[in-house]
Amino acid sequence: MDQNIRNRCEILSKNFKEINAERKILLEKLANHIQEKLNSEKEINLIYVCTHNSRRSHLGQVWSKVAADFYGFSINTFSAGTEATAFNENAINTLIAAGFEVKKLDGNPNPKSDVIFGDGKSSLCFSKTSDDESLPKENFVAVMTCGDADENCPFIPGCDLRIGTTYFDPKSFDNSVLQDEKYTERSNQIAMECLYVFSLIKK
Repeated sequence: MDQNIRNRCEILSKNFKEINAERKILLEKLANHIQEKLNSEKEINLIYVCTHNSRRSHLGQVWSKVAADFYGFSINTFSAGTEATAFNENAINTLIAAGFEVKKLDGNPNPKSDVIFGDGKSSLCFSKTSDDESLPKENFVAVMTCGDADENCPFIPGCDLRIGTTYFDPKSFDNSVLQDEKYTERSNQIAMECLYVFSLIKK
């Protein structure tokens, strides 16, 4: 794992006290489900869902993969939306600032991007809807990262668990003096909560 990313994980993992008690109960539900899958030697698939699959869901996909790796677990992470747009440049830049390397693999308006966090360690990101053929159709957790997606996707076929971990959308600060600060703040929050989940899991 890239040393800058590892350093960030180590710092965030020492500050779980910043997660409030109500939020921890929700995250522990996800951790328990992952533990059950691990105990039964089943594949672990997490799909992070928000409306446009452009910001929060991608951050969830990437940081959950990193958090699992940080604690020594191998999982599959994905993201999706109620509609497809593109992986937002501000979200990409936030990850680059944290130490990730982002390689765009094509020149499409909605390009596939390889988000790399170490030697042989990466996550493939592109915007897609929840019925995209690249996503698992069963044996997965749907992690709803925004209230709108949670409301407008009352049923996601095939998921073993649906859990709502809504996050404030940094899009509200696009093109403002607070833009970079707010994207970093949201990225760190998502990273910390992903780390908290995997810190609870036993091998």
